[in-house]
Amino acid sequence: MVFKRFLGVILALLTVVAMVACGQSQPADETKESETKAEAVTGPAAETETEKAKEDVNVYAITGPTGIGAVSMWAEADNGKGLENYHFTLVASPTEVVAKLSNGEADIAAVATNMAAKLYKSTSGGVKILAVNTLGVLQVLTNQGAKVGSLADLKGRTVYTTGQGANPEYVLNDLLRKNSVDPEKDLTINFKAEGTELVTVWASEPEAVIVAPQPVATAILKKYEGSSIALDLTDEWNKVNTDSELMMGCVVVRTAFLEAHPQAVANFLKDYEASVKSVTEDPGKAGTLCAQYGIVAQGPVATAAIPHCHICCITGQTMKDKLSGYLGVLLAADPTSVGGAIPDDAFWYMG
Repeated sequence: MVFKRFLGVILALLTVVAMVACGQSQPADETKESETKAEAVTGPAAETETEKAKEDVNVYAITGPTGIGAVSMWAEADNGKGLENYHFTLVASPTEVVAKLSNGEADIAAVATNMAAKLYKSTSGGVKILAVNTLGVLQVLTNQGAKVGSLADLKGRTVYTTGQGANPEYVLNDLLRKNSVDPEKDLTINFKAEGTELVTVWASEPEAVIVAPQPVATAILKKYEGSSIALDLTDEWNKVNTDSELMMGCVVVRTAFLEAHPQAVANFLKDYEASVKSVTEDPGKAGTLCAQYGIVAQGPVATAAIPHCHICCITGQTMKDKLSGYLGVLLAADPTSVGGAIPDDAFWYMG
């Protein structure tokens, strides 16, 4: 009888031990399964989902200074980096960019500031300006030690430049008048159709003064030993204009794209600002990239030109205040150059 009781106790204890053992093994299996699921979530599949979360943004740039600020960002995008998926396209003509913005192929583009104003008018508010990316790119060049210390010194001189009936002419004329020089009476201004035509001017007229845009100005200086930049029109503008800046290039966004993807646009500006910082801090690397992507044909020319292109990223109220003044000068010279009026408040992206 005692033996049976003892045997019953033993069996009961064995049953309890078995149940405890089973109870411990079940959570272990569940933990292993959970770990496996966690690894699956954080593995390649999760990275793919993160990548899909990025927005595709089609960015267009024009050869020359307005495209330089984005070159570091372009290289980063090619390496799969960036807050969004940026797809860059380079074109040679501003009219191509206008067409791409108008038909929706371009989401964001770098253009001249007055072109942005004209587009805003012609598309009934179809674009907004995100940032000014280039100040003045025009320099006064002299050869063989010719002395030009101010714009007033251009009286009686022969000046070669480009941009007749466009921004360069309007800017030069305004600055001349504000320095007591009549552009029609006090000097001779010869306009060339293309910037490249300015490169050969000194071959026949070594004493002439040249007003050239970058990077053409740098190409001229490299060709003629003893030549130099006498004046930078961005600096000259600041001497006589306190309520504006010479802001010649900008970045615009299609309004429809902005409304559909506001965070993507905000992210673009973050990446663009970082790109501008990289370009201005390391012109050598940026110059190499400019040649690689075709923004400027020769890397050494791009590297030497970048410090004189006044690459920047100016946004918000400062952009609005300073650019409005510049557009006002163009409006006074030729209303059609800015679409007939200074754009209203809806034109300006304020973040």
